[in-house]
Amino acid sequence: MTSTESTPTFAHEDSLPRVPLPTLEESCTRFLEWCAPLLTDDQRAVTEKAVAEFLRAGGPAHTLHAALREYDSTEGVRSWLDRFWPSRYLGRRDRIALNANFFFLFQPSELGQRARAARIIASTVDYKLRLDAEAIPPVMQRGRPLSMDQVKYLFSTTRIPGTTQDTVRAPYSDAEPGPSTARHIVVLSRGHLYRLDVVDPDGRPVSVANLEQGLADVLAATETRAEFPVGHLTTKARAEWAESRAALLRLPGNAEALDTVETALFCVALDDHTPSDTKDACDHLLHGDSGTRWFDKSVSFVVFADGTAGINIEHCGLDGTTVLSFVDTVLTTEVDERESTGTPALAPIEFTLDDALRKDVSSAATAFADYAAATASRLVSFDDIGSTRIKQLNISPDAFMQLAYQLAHKRAKGFLGATYESIATRQYQAGRTEAMRVVTPEIVRFVDVMENPDADVDDRVAAVRAAAEKHVARAKECQAGKAPEQHLWELQLVAARQPELGVDPDLPLYSTPGWTVMRDDYLSTSSAPSENIQYFGFGSTSSHCIGVAYVLLPDRVNIYLSTPEGVAAEMATFAEQLTTAVYELEDLLDPQL
Repeated sequence: MTSTESTPTFAHEDSLPRVPLPTLEESCTRFLEWCAPLLTDDQRAVTEKAVAEFLRAGGPAHTLHAALREYDSTEGVRSWLDRFWPSRYLGRRDRIALNANFFFLFQPSELGQRARAARIIASTVDYKLRLDAEAIPPVMQRGRPLSMDQVKYLFSTTRIPGTTQDTVRAPYSDAEPGPSTARHIVVLSRGHLYRLDVVDPDGRPVSVANLEQGLADVLAATETRAEFPVGHLTTKARAEWAESRAALLRLPGNAEALDTVETALFCVALDDHTPSDTKDACDHLLHGDSGTRWFDKSVSFVVFADGTAGINIEHCGLDGTTVLSFVDTVLTTEVDERESTGTPALAPIEFTLDDALRKDVSSAATAFADYAAATASRLVSFDDIGSTRIKQLNISPDAFMQLAYQLAHKRAKGFLGATYESIATRQYQAGRTEAMRVVTPEIVRFVDVMENPDADVDDRVAAVRAAAEKHVARAKECQAGKAPEQHLWELQLVAARQPELGVDPDLPLYSTPGWTVMRDDYLSTSSAPSENIQYFGFGSTSSHCIGVAYVLLPDRVNIYLSTPEGVAAEMATFAEQLTTAVYELEDLLDPQL
């Protein structure tokens, strides 16, 4: 990705093309094609019958699609997905900590904790002030501008728990027009929260030296761990956290304390943990000390006791590509070392707790610690193969990795399972991602051929090439806004959202084997290519799913795997088989062998 230095940040937003709205027939045809490889003959027959009923002339699906088409053409609506994203992300009722938030582990630094945190803060504030002036250049990809809309959610953005659906408190909104006017961040240390001003009253950024002194003051004031850190409550399931937040608001002083946290530009956690190794650092970025986190903040930097650092991201308004561009800028910005006026203002953020809330905090801490302990993870790294080497094999690097994942899964678990891959669609207005389903007939055949001892080299190479070509073609379909899943899902949400249409959301299609099996992930995959990060990671999406987050670079591939503890042994086998599969494919495609 490149950028255009002199163009205002949001210059292209209104001129970007709109996300195409597929026809009902297109989405249903693709749905049947996409789910078929995962189904038995009987399951396919049941699904095909339900789809035929769904498409029946005059049927309820046409009513729903007409309503969606009307919404898409409404003034002020940027995309037919404008209501989908809040439903998808803010509607989930389980905990977002570990289940939804994702992390990046930054490259190592020789700086200690305070010095590294101060420089990260300073370069992030520099980014924020340039964003306010729309001086962050738009990102370009292959000569096309990408939507910059998501950068509005980087600062002073907080997810607010709700009983049935969450909301978001953010700048650039009707409630808070324009950029955030906040001048402070929240620093968390040993369960304590402190407000630290990072912009002085005249709008000038606080210097690195003065930021470092402010952080030293926080560490000195927090030598004793807080007994009841309120941050633990942000790990709860959303409706339960909403209830706890309401209880907080009933006690004196807590409305002001919450307001300080929610309006803060971002959070910085000064974690007193020293990671034992890289995997330990990744695990602590994903869950870590939940009393020293506020998982609802859109951006939380975490700096460990030895200076190891990374970021934890709340996902509802931010996707990986946006955060990568932001992180790349923050980590490569040379900050001004000048002195500013005095030590930055610093004040504790204090919550009033009664006995019920103290018990609530303690219960939340224990429950999340148990949940995190029941999560297994593993690193897989290839330091002798990356995108450069894979391209030499005349194959798409992403297709190569996805084929290796499928072969490893078959060998580890004995079958191919539904696999999700996130495909960015930021070339559209308010574009985010599309849901790609990886398993195709060509991949099924590829795995069968690779597992057939009688198949010769030519058969195997042909199967690999065909599967890779199909993978690339499907990815391009997703990039072109032609994937079926989110369209069909949004039609179901329209039925629930607009009862006046008289359509039952529980139409037969949504209980078919095709719909349920295709969306029941065994592998959930996403890529984050950046030289500035070591690893990228997220939690599993189901009781049997393995999360596969991979950093695919020219000279290496780093992968973070995560799954529930009950699947840990299978994940370990998958990791071993993945290593074998990658080198097996390399040898197979190497023309010199």
